[in-house]
Amino acid sequence: MKPLKLGMVGGGQGAFIGAVHRIASRIDGHWDLVAGALSSDPVRARASASELNIAPERAYTDFIDMAAREAARADGIDAVAIVTPNHMHAAPAIAFLEAGINVICDKPLASTLQEAEAIATAVSRSNARFFLTHNYTAYPLIRQAREMIARGDLGKLRLIQVEYVQDWLTQELHNKQADWRTDPARSGAGGCVGDIGTHAYNLATYVSGLSATELAADLDSFVPGRQVDDNVHVMMRYENGAKGLLWSSQVAPGNENGLRLRIFGEKAGIEWGQEAPNQMRFTPFGEPTRILTRAGAEATPAGSRNIRAPGGHPEGYLEAFATLYAEAAQIIRADRGQATPDLESHTPDIDDGLNGMRFIAACIASSRDNAAWKALLGEQVT
Repeated sequence: MKPLKLGMVGGGQGAFIGAVHRIASRIDGHWDLVAGALSSDPVRARASASELNIAPERAYTDFIDMAAREAARADGIDAVAIVTPNHMHAAPAIAFLEAGINVICDKPLASTLQEAEAIATAVSRSNARFFLTHNYTAYPLIRQAREMIARGDLGKLRLIQVEYVQDWLTQELHNKQADWRTDPARSGAGGCVGDIGTHAYNLATYVSGLSATELAADLDSFVPGRQVDDNVHVMMRYENGAKGLLWSSQVAPGNENGLRLRIFGEKAGIEWGQEAPNQMRFTPFGEPTRILTRAGAEATPAGSRNIRAPGGHPEGYLEAFATLYAEAAQIIRADRGQATPDLESHTPDIDDGLNGMRFIAACIASSRDNAAWKALLGEQVT
């Protein structure tokens, strides 16, 4: 099939995540970037579009204008990727949803729970799809781990431990990436908890298949003068009685991108780390540990999707992102009758985004109340 047409809001010159989305969208040939409002600065927006070979008439300086004009074109975009700082997710997402254009949004969903709920309302009123790029859920071994837990290989789950640990904000730092992530006006009230803590929380929820019912959080800002948290400790209680621990930090020297998940049940345990994503430890109680590889995952329904290279040829971060873009394309084509719907699709959506925002809000509320337990009940955080 011909590639679908992709637009982008944000992601212009000097942006990190925009380039990641563009690379991922191209890996499997499902998308062509044809339009964009790549910066709030008109000069930078046009220069960025020119560098990416976007035609001048589709290089926009305003996302509202872009949504209206692309919706009116016979060859308008099939989806827009929103890769702006958190405070600029809601307005463009709502504008494109109201224009009937599918949205692929970077995480977290928004900068506040109220903005997130406004996006959810727009999703409910639109015939367009909404996708959220929690890319770590798309690693083959992560999907295999979810399948193993669902079929009972670990037995009833007891312990869920997840951590996402970095060191790049250990000292005061000023650059484009650090400035907006440590500015509550742009990141939201949550710093580390929103930036990478939500990834950890989402991964634990996705793999375990369990929802947290309560949490107790202790958030710190260790760097003097920092206005948002840079270290997070969270205890969680899950719906089946399992207990969880989440640690997220951006001030732990010696840790580059340490996303790690460990889950233990009555029968066995698993352990996986993002920095070595092509192997997973599986230990049935009383038996030797087994090292499962991505090559072995090819034989399972969950692990076989979108594996692009033979075993021993590592796949990682960009490929996981690409899997989400491939799945979004398949879902959009299925909506149009151009493909068979995948009933086992795992692509994150608006519900995952809302869950992440409720997690952030509950962590902040708990920490302000001396790490008191807070309940996560549906759409309310108490």
